[in-house]
Formats: sequence, C-alpha cells, structure tokens
Amino acid sequence: MSRIGKKPVHVPDKVKIDLAGSLIKVTGPKGTLEHTIHPDMTVTIQGAELTVARPSDLKKHRALHGLTRALIQNMALGVSQGFTRQLQIVGVGFRAEVKGKALVLYLGFSHPTVVLPPAGVTLSVDAKENKITIEGINKELVGQTAAKIRSLRPPEPYKGKGVRYVGEQVRQKAGKTAG
Repeated sequence: MSRIGKKPVHVPDKVKIDLAGSLIKVTGPKGTLEHTIHPDMTVTIQGAELTVARPSDLKKHRALHGLTRALIQNMALGVSQGFTRQLQIVGVGFRAEVKGKALVLYLGFSHPTVVLPPAGVTLSVDAKENKITIEGINKELVGQTAAKIRSLRPPEPYKGKGVRYVGEQVRQKAGKTAG
C-alpha cells in the first residue's frame, strides 16, 4: 500500500466535499475548488474522513493512489486555510510594488517587469523588507506563480542578487582572485 494513499483525509470543520462520479468539489470559507479524479480511483466519504482506494497494485495505480489523496488533502486545506509563498528580492536597486492587481518588478533590467497574477491568486509587497507574498487557495497555482516570479531573475551565485524564496540558501562561488 502507498503510505500516503492509505492515510485518510481529515475534512476540517466548515468544509463540504461533494462527489459526483469522478468530479470532486470542495467548498469552504475561502472558496470552492473542483478536480476530476482518475476513474480507476475510488473515493469514499465516512463522516469527517475521506479515503481513497485503488483497484490493483500496478505501478500506475500505486502512483495515482498517493497523488489523488494528496490533491484532495491540498484542496481541503486550501479552502479552509489557504496557501502562502514568500519571495525575497536581494540586490541594490531591486524592488517591487503592486499597481492595481499587477506586480511591477524593478530587477536591474532597462525596463520594469509586470506580472499579472492568475485568477484566485493575490500578490502583496512589503517594501521595507523587499518581500513578495503570494496567497491563494490552490496550492499548485500559488507555487507556479512563485516559480514564475523567481524565474524572472533567479539568484546568481557570485553576489546572490536576484529573487529567491524566503529561507532559500544560495551557494556562493568564489570570484576571481588577484594572483
């Protein structure tokens, strides 16, 4: 059995899960998420717990078992608590600001870079600490948006300048030495 797949998903209070065939709909105080699960996976709801079962021990079914359970768990957490990712901007003159819903980044290029967040994701900036906060109920969208912003100017290995995740360790390389 899959270690992740066999764990039951605990449904938090105020979260409602509806199953209609292979479509699962999770509704909570922060919003609603929908996902179509693989037709081979069987989902059963018993009170405040949800379990996922697989039909066989084929490699494909073992992989889908854990994946399906993890996706449902993330949906339940997203509509009840939400997800957050934080990015930090390091570099002289590098900064970010929010104009309307768009994020405007000044990353040392000859022009500012504008990032429009996808629906369901909100961006905010702490200008004093040069931190960008990405919030939303869909874990995949939050992580994808954070990765997209980081990819605009990833941290370089000599001075560490660029956009990085908060807490990310950037390995520094030694530069040229006078001989």
